[in-house]
Amino acid sequence: MSDADPHAVDPADEGRHVPSDEPLWNESPYLDFVSHDGSVAGYLRIGLYPNLGVTWWTAAVVREGRPLVASIAYDLPVPADGFALTADGYEVLARPARALDRFEVAASVAAVAHVDPADVYRGAPGRPTTLGLDLAWDTDGVPYQYDVTTRYEIPCLVGGTVTVDGHTLAVEGHGQRDHSWGVRDWWAFGWCWFAGRLDDGTRVHGADIRIPGHAMALGYVQDPDGLVSTVTGLDVTEVLGPEGMPTSARARIDPGGIDLSIEPVGYGPLVLTATDGRVSRFPRAAVRLAASDGRTGSGWIEWNQPPGAAGGR
Repeated sequence: MSDADPHAVDPADEGRHVPSDEPLWNESPYLDFVSHDGSVAGYLRIGLYPNLGVTWWTAAVVREGRPLVASIAYDLPVPADGFALTADGYEVLARPARALDRFEVAASVAAVAHVDPADVYRGAPGRPTTLGLDLAWDTDGVPYQYDVTTRYEIPCLVGGTVTVDGHTLAVEGHGQRDHSWGVRDWWAFGWCWFAGRLDDGTRVHGADIRIPGHAMALGYVQDPDGLVSTVTGLDVTEVLGPEGMPTSARARIDPGGIDLSIEPVGYGPLVLTATDGRVSRFPRAAVRLAASDGRTGSGWIEWNQPPGAAGGR
């Protein structure tokens, strides 16, 4: 991070960082995609908890009107360096091929299919299957470092293939990737995070941090000409459906007075359980976006719903 631009990203931060001694110190690359035609979308996260001795691997592929395909393991080993994972049923190569410019993922992993995504919450076993990913995230905009925490976000174009049940699907689309390191306590407070691309090339990203008495708005708007504006105002509201999974949302973003209607089209939820038994529900969804000025787009949204928060248990 430079003194001239507090949001500039240091290319050295693409690699691993030295952990503190906090049990919940975490480091994670987190990536999503939506094909331009909306036919397939997905996400993956590699969450290293070196002080707990585990890696969280979470991935999902969604297609409107088709079963969710989810690959979830909270007990994989922590790699000695980098972000590659090797375990029974899980082979993942994930690396920044060119710092701040290209991130590549090649994975072959065990997965399950759920006709009803809420079955993830219910602990239903699903139908065993496999998931393959061969994707690259190429930077399409300006990498953006948060000024309040060790985390950066990068808008990308995404290309490659996804293989589900032995059927390979071509992916040509867009997405978001982020990299964060530090204490990650999923059970402390709620939030809503989203990122997407509008049809004129505008990239939007927001994080509505819902700490009681200390609400915080983070994010950016990147216009088609590459101008980056830090979010100064953000209001996100949602309508909760069955199991607390939002069925619609609205985001009002400043600067620019952007007013987005957000429609989930495919859910990839998670259940996050602390070592002391606390549980956060984590609905994540691929979405269609519609701005009040007529622009449309797509992206991903997530909510963290810890105990006591809206939708939590």
